[in-house]
Amino acid sequence: QVQLVESGGGLVQAGDSLRLSCAASGRSFSRWTMGWFRQAPGKEREFVGAINWSSGRPYYANFVKGRFTISRDNVKNTVYLQMNSLNPGDTAVYYCAAAPFGDTYSRNPNAYNYWGQGTQVTISS
Repeated sequence: QVQLVESGGGLVQAGDSLRLSCAASGRSFSRWTMGWFRQAPGKEREFVGAINWSSGRPYYANFVKGRFTISRDNVKNTVYLQMNSLNPGDTAVYYCAAAPFGDTYSRNPNAYNYWGQGTQVTISS
């Protein structure tokens, strides 16, 4: 059974950094793509970025603007979202997701097969 477990969220001040983790288990993800999404209250789930597990190639939403970095650790079967220069607009529940895209990705949350439970990120001004 596939499981994605996020961790690392919390309450920080504007300008601070956070690193979210997504521990994946239950199958081999070598040909899969891991995505990060976020959802703020009253808003739709929004693409943040993704990474091809085999190549390590990352993709980012335009609003990231060099502030976020996605990476993966093949030994720990974990994907990371390093977030720097956080601002109150980044406040949301952050989710990781998985889909068998191979060497590509999708910005559409409906295209992903598996989801974690989410982790709350709150940025105070």
